[in-house]
Amino acid sequence: QVQFQESGGGSVQAGGSLRLSCAASGYFGSMTCMAWFRQEPGKAPEGVAAIDRDDYTVYADSVKGRFTISRDNARKTLYLQMNSLKPEDTAMYYCAAESGGLAYDCYSGDPPYRGQGTQVTVSS
Repeated sequence: QVQFQESGGGSVQAGGSLRLSCAASGYFGSMTCMAWFRQEPGKAPEGVAAIDRDDYTVYADSVKGRFTISRDNARKTLYLQMNSLKPEDTAMYYCAAESGGLAYDCYSGDPPYRGQGTQVTVSS
């Protein structure tokens, strides 16, 4: 079993940057794809970005060119570098993963392993 702990969220002004981290414990090596999701109160989760074992990445159109997903297998950590943040990026961000899928599977599906989330608030 694998567990995740996100960190790096906070409050920033529009145009600022944040780097989210998702540290894994347990058998990380079986997770073939990992993703970042975000969710606002009362709304459904939205896929933000995903990466698979071959480092193939998928991004939501709304974050392309601003966000970068990466993973460090040695440190068992997933990252999301967020630049040029906008107020509409405000949400709870959480990481998720599954074994056996590719990047698009994680991005568009409902990966079973997920963390508790970290809040990102962007003010105008």
